[in-house]
Amino acid sequence: MQGLPQPCLGNARVHPTGPRDDGRVDTPKQTLHRALRTQRAVLIAKLDGLDEYDLRRPMTPTATNLLGLVKHVASVQLGYFGAVFGRPSPRDPLPWDLDDADPDGDMYAFADETRAQVLDLWEHSAAHSDATIEALDLDAVGHVPWWGEHGQDVTLHRVLVHMGLEAARHAGHADLCRELIDGAIGYAPGNPNLPRRTDDDWSAYRARVEQAARAAAGLGD
Repeated sequence: MQGLPQPCLGNARVHPTGPRDDGRVDTPKQTLHRALRTQRAVLIAKLDGLDEYDLRRPMTPTATNLLGLVKHVASVQLGYFGAVFGRPSPRDPLPWDLDDADPDGDMYAFADETRAQVLDLWEHSAAHSDATIEALDLDAVGHVPWWGEHGQDVTLHRVLVHMGLEAARHAGHADLCRELIDGAIGYAPGNPNLPRRTDDDWSAYRARVEQAARAAAGLGD
């Protein structure tokens, strides 16, 4: 990491959770859809301002990388809100879903795969998914063929919860990757969702956490 945490730049696509501006109360479907859109926006904002290498390089021993996280969520989302409800995308099947494809092909960007191509898939996936969510009721039934030996019937409600959790989990991965790359932190523009600390404050806080960890493990100072 280069220096201490700095605010994440983000962009206007991020919509922090919180009260609606118009004071109205969301329906259950609107609540779930809004949560999914928020986590999508948080994830995609983590790409802002990075060069090709930093977008793609593995940041963990298991090769977690930012562009791969975006590609993965876009791919998974397209399946859950597409074929599962009988609304396949015109891009199905995706190249990395074919039997002879790289089994990890949705988790990283190939050398000849451009940032623009991944972002185009992301936008298509979001638009296709949003159309499904808006068209169907929460109790609409679909079928997930990859759940269990014979697949499993599901409602739109269950899939919205599942994909909201999926997107949030990977947005958290992206938080850590971005901080490790350049120290950028934060939830959204104008809403970092973190204490506002100076560099010295962050250093002192980290030292306190390190000291507590060492004391709990009996390692001393």
